[in-house]
Amino acid sequence: MLIRLRAVLAALWGGFLLCVAFAAAPNAFATLERAQAGVYVARLFALEANTSLAVALILMLMARRLARDLGGKAFSLDFLLPAGAMFCTVAGYHALQPLLAAAKAGQGGLSFGALHAISFAFFGLKILLVLALAWRSSARP
Repeated sequence: MLIRLRAVLAALWGGFLLCVAFAAAPNAFATLERAQAGVYVARLFALEANTSLAVALILMLMARRLARDLGGKAFSLDFLLPAGAMFCTVAGYHALQPLLAAAKAGQGGLSFGALHAISFAFFGLKILLVLALAWRSSARP
């Protein structure tokens, strides 16, 4: 049952990330004024980052439990994929958020556009890691 729950949780997480990336954020900028859209999307990504940290931790704990129960490796790909997604969340959101705020105020070494591109790359990598985990989890009996 834990294997199926992991597959469902990974698939829901992947769907949530795709919805944020391809529906919610772009539509906010398409329908709201730029300043309002920025505030909305900032709140959306804060919610996404906190959700991602929680789900990644749960999936990592599930992977450790399954490895213990089934006699697998403790640091298998099933553990490393959500760990990588957690790293992308911490680096791409929590570490870059203060730098983005400073860049908006005209401070810091990198421009807002450069920092936004780095954040975008971390988010894209997180999506790929989570979808790989969902695919890998669903392929097992």
